[in-house]
Amino acid sequence: MRPSVRAASSADCTGRLEPRRHRGTAALRYILGSLLTFAALNALAGGYYGLAGAKGVPKEWLRGSPFPDYFVPSLILVGVVGGSFVLAAVAVFARWRHDRLLAIAAAAIVLGWLAVEVAIIGHVSWMQPATAIGGALVLALAWKLEKVGRGAGRELLHRHGTDGAAKSRR
Repeated sequence: MRPSVRAASSADCTGRLEPRRHRGTAALRYILGSLLTFAALNALAGGYYGLAGAKGVPKEWLRGSPFPDYFVPSLILVGVVGGSFVLAAVAVFARWRHDRLLAIAAAAIVLGWLAVEVAIIGHVSWMQPATAIGGALVLALAWKLEKVGRGAGRELLHRHGTDGAAKSRR
């Protein structure tokens, strides 16, 4: 009988049974993917608001910056910040090979965005520290994802004997 892919334990390349190591991976992916999706929606909505004229946001905040209005910063917010969150969210939910790297990059991008924003306009909104906390949480959760080439994918290769190194030892 062929072992189930969802078995609680698996055989390693020596044939020994070992317990599944990452039982919380599905929950971690769901939480991280949801947080990335929320951050993407936040960045896209904020960027759209800025592109639409940013009514109620003082232009005086931009004094001393290279920007006469919120158009270019809003384009960056939509394209770079929002885009990186969308890409990372899709990668995490779809289990792309480099999902961990993309989520870490999205966190680094938003934290860099916030650092530049605070350097230019200062602390002006509760959303700045809230977004920084969210970025740090994305970074921490992404760090916990399995690294490329480890974990369940490798176990399946060994279990079904399709790994060249495992075959050469037989």
